Amino acid sequence: MADTPNPIQMQKFLSGVDYPASRDDLVEHAKSQGADNDVLEHLQQMPDRTYDGPNAVSQEFSRS
Repeated sequence: MADTPNPIQMQKFLSGVDYPASRDDLVEHAKSQGADNDVLEHLQQMPDRTYDGPNAVSQEFSRS
């Protein structure tokens, strides 16, 4: 299993995302920002729903 990335590290790769955003939008944006596989895998494990802002993503990210 991949190492759990730091939520601050994850947010760095999500800087500039237009919210609300789906999980797939977040994964694609992070990928375009050069996120490593640990971050991408962790984002992909989050529930497939619409996130209304960075706080919602951080809360779910730390639960995954």
